Amino acid sequence: MPQRERRRGRTPLIAVTFGAALVVALLSAPAEASGASAPSEDACRTTMIVMPRGDCGPFRQVFAEDFEGDSVPLGSFADCDHTPDRRTAYCGGLTGEYRANWWAYPAGWQDTAKSGADGNAGRAVGGVYHPEDTVSVGPADDGDGRMRIRMWRPYSGGDIHSAALVPKRVMEQAYGKFSARIKVTRLAVGYKSAWLHYGGGCEIDYPEQNWTDTITAFHHPCDGRPQGSFPTGARWTDWHTVSTEWTPGRVRFFLDGERVGEDTRGVPSRPLSWILQNESALYGPYAAPGSSAQLEITWITAYAYDGCGDSPAARPSRPPGIREDAAVPFPADVVSRPPRSGP
Repeated sequence: MPQRERRRGRTPLIAVTFGAALVVALLSAPAEASGASAPSEDACRTTMIVMPRGDCGPFRQVFAEDFEGDSVPLGSFADCDHTPDRRTAYCGGLTGEYRANWWAYPAGWQDTAKSGADGNAGRAVGGVYHPEDTVSVGPADDGDGRMRIRMWRPYSGGDIHSAALVPKRVMEQAYGKFSARIKVTRLAVGYKSAWLHYGGGCEIDYPEQNWTDTITAFHHPCDGRPQGSFPTGARWTDWHTVSTEWTPGRVRFFLDGERVGEDTRGVPSRPLSWILQNESALYGPYAAPGSSAQLEITWITAYAYDGCGDSPAARPSRPPGIREDAAVPFPADVVSRPPRSGP
């Protein structure tokens, strides 16, 4: 297995630490990180069940998939160890557009908890990527096309079977907008997501957290300053549209069209790949033997950034008359506020 770059750790959002974190956040939240929200700031208005099509604002759509009419059975995301982590990567078990547009971490690669790639010591129960028996595409009962990521742990115990998917159109891309509509349709403890861009000491994570917790965004500045943490208060078990906008000098996070946080500290400028990483939990109870949990995606879109002048200083201020809800401090280094619940 190739040696993979070590990801940074993040502060778990555990309730017992909230009081201390609240005090620290009030005293030391950096001015560059903010959870302030203005309605409809999401450039593509990605709020509904219908997949957005076409360019929007400074973003040029380069990938859009709603999975309608498609059937990719279990076993198809196999033989993925071809030029890994490059634009030429592919899964030999896929055909047609799915082979052209998707790659997955190959079977046998260790997930974050098992490998200790974020600096943890390696949990007693971790995971190993197995896209061939966790990922499929097909219609729901109502006919809606969906990608399903069903992670599971064998009845005999041992490693969790996890999955990390990579849209190839935006591999090794600097800047852009990245959106999806998702829901955890089967819940169990010990499973999580961390959809991310990372490399060179930089990391953007959204959506992330244990599926039994609430959706959160994290930003780890490239210059090593403390992570930005942006909780949404939204449950994984409801349908939500999640969007990340990464532009020069700024990263912003949206849930159902409302901005839940942004950061301007140490924003990456190098090309990075978008990795839809789903894996075993980094803290909390372990997944039970014989358990499984499932995430479904009804559409996913990605955009290249063609804008200019998108530095923080160039962005317009909030229009007059827009009410700012009370800010809710959260761990240690940012101030953010939960948005209204999704549709």
